[in-house]
Formats: sequence, structure tokens, C-alpha cells
Amino acid sequence: MDDVDPVGFIGLGHMGEPIAVNLLRAGRRLVAWTRRAERVQELVRAGATGAVDVGQVLDSCEVVLVMLADAAALDEVLGWDGSGFAHPLAGRTLVNLGTVSTASASAFHERVREAGGRYVEAPVSGSRVPAQRGELVVMLAGDGDLDPLEQLLAPISRAVVRCGAVPAATATKLSVNAFLVSLVTALAESVHLAERSGVDLDVLHRVLDSGPMASAVSRMRLAAMLERDYAPQTAIDDVVRNCQLVLELAESAGTGAPMARRSHDLYTRSSALGFGAADMAAVVEALRA
Repeated sequence: MDDVDPVGFIGLGHMGEPIAVNLLRAGRRLVAWTRRAERVQELVRAGATGAVDVGQVLDSCEVVLVMLADAAALDEVLGWDGSGFAHPLAGRTLVNLGTVSTASASAFHERVREAGGRYVEAPVSGSRVPAQRGELVVMLAGDGDLDPLEQLLAPISRAVVRCGAVPAATATKLSVNAFLVSLVTALAESVHLAERSGVDLDVLHRVLDSGPMASAVSRMRLAAMLERDYAPQTAIDDVVRNCQLVLELAESAGTGAPMARRSHDLYTRSSALGFGAADMAAVVEALRA
């Protein structure tokens, strides 16, 4: 794959749009499609070529990046769910940037291989702000020469880490997610305990932001919890889905994930309280309620 070859991009949602924009800024030629036509037009104005359907993307590009919500969305878009014509993938490299289960990743890998194509997984760690800044961490796994893909993904990331064969990148991403959701849940518990104990919240803010546990994640989510500003970076409902994937991975590995399980319960409760589309920092509302 040369720098001048067009790259396909399917899925221009919360994360897909900023990733695509950064690829355009890096000089990549993109042929893009998503279900909402207005989002395609927005990317066209940024320099992409708009496709009328998935088939046009696959006809135009040997390498196609996909950023969709879940495995069911990928099945539907590629016509694998039986709702439409399955798109031919011979000679194509399908790079999945989204997060699915390890079972789904293995199934996709086999299905694309049987169709004469190549499936590479490249799930990303980071929310919308890191995506906008080109500071995601990409976990890369697949067969064949991955050097061109690492070069392709460099403009969207602060690091591209090779994980081995499919589904190793997915297993790595879900292990990282187990830490993330538990971290934010623990932060919410700290904030709620301080509130109920009469602690000066400005003092708590200064101590946590200045201490050895501070990180970009904790600083962003702590401010959101204290200000009750839940503009979505990573939505509660997405966290619920990712927690479920973590629990499925733990079960398949013959182990437990008690913190992920408790976090799943709290995020599910936050969603039931009406915070499903809010940022994951709104998990604190499950405790406040």
C-alpha cells in the first residue's frame, strides 16, 4: 500500500469521525461511508471522497478501516447478518478499529480469510479527545506484513503496539478496559465518600490532581464528577457493553473479574437513571442515588 492509494473508511460516529479527519490531515486519500449521509458530507468537505454504499468503498480500496459500534453492526454493514447481499472481500484488508469480543474477532478473521481477504484487528484505547488530538493507543494484531498498516495508523496515535495474532489485540484491549472502568468507578466512590463525609471538594480536587495516582483520565473525570458536566467522551452505555465483553473474556479464560462485575452493575444503574448517553463519569450518579 502506497501513500497515494485510497483508503476506505466505514463508520463516522463519535470516534470514527475524528480518526478519519486526522488521516485526511496527514495527507491520506479516504473513500468514506457511514449510515448517516450528512456525516459523509461533512468529511467530504474536509477532503474525503464520499461513497454511496459499502460496496463502493470495497471496490475503490484495497485497505478498509472500520469503526463501528459492535460486532452486530459489522455483520450488518458487510451483509453477513443475512439482511442483504454479502460484500466480496477478496484481495481486501479489513482493519477493525472497534471493540468486539475475542470470539467475534476470531470469527471475523476466519470469515474474511475464507472470502479471500485479510482481517486485521486494531482496537484503540482512548476517548474522543485523544482521538481528536491523534493520541490514541492502537493495539495491532493480524497476519502478514503489518508495517504499512502501522505507518497508516501513526497519525491517529501516540503508539501502535503489536500484539501478535488475532484475537490478541482484542484480549489486550479488553484487559485495558477492565483497568479503565475500575479506575473511574473507584474515583466515583472517592468523590461520593468525600461528599457524604463533608470533605471540602476543592481540597479533594487539589489533592487527587497533585498526587501519585493522577492521570489524564482521572483529572478529566474528577472535574466532570465535581462539576456534574457529563458531555460524552465515552458514553455510559458503551461502557456497559465493554464491561460485558470483559466479563465474557474472564469467563472464557476461566477466571473472575470482580471489580469489572461491580462496575458493570453501577454503570447499568447509571444508564437506568437516564445517563446512558452521558460520559462514564456519570457513574457517580449511581452512588449519589
